[in-house]
Amino acid sequence: MESCPTDPLVARHCLPCEGGVDKLTPSQVTPLLTQVPQWCVDDSGDRIYRKIKFRDFVAALAYLNRVGELAEEEQHHPDLHLAGYRQVRIELTTHAIGGLSENDFILAAKIDAITPG
Repeated sequence: MESCPTDPLVARHCLPCEGGVDKLTPSQVTPLLTQVPQWCVDDSGDRIYRKIKFRDFVAALAYLNRVGELAEEEQHHPDLHLAGYRQVRIELTTHAIGGLSENDFILAAKIDAITPG
């Protein structure tokens, strides 16, 4: 069954993007951001990010591997950062358009669904 724009973000799937579409405007980003409240828009307005602190390195690394598997399933790949041995930062942008697309918010919602606590 295909998803439609009225489905919750977590129920939708990322669509291939090879460019040729406009990045989202701030007025388009705002309602999508309310659906993933743990995420923030960076200063450029071209990416969203989330920070998560884990109990230890092993838990953080296992989580990043799960995010990587999810990203592969969706064919939309975030920038993943692990610092201070247990602090994760995930950044989403649609590289092909140099800014945000609905894919970023869909993947953010899916990441939230697998994020502990």
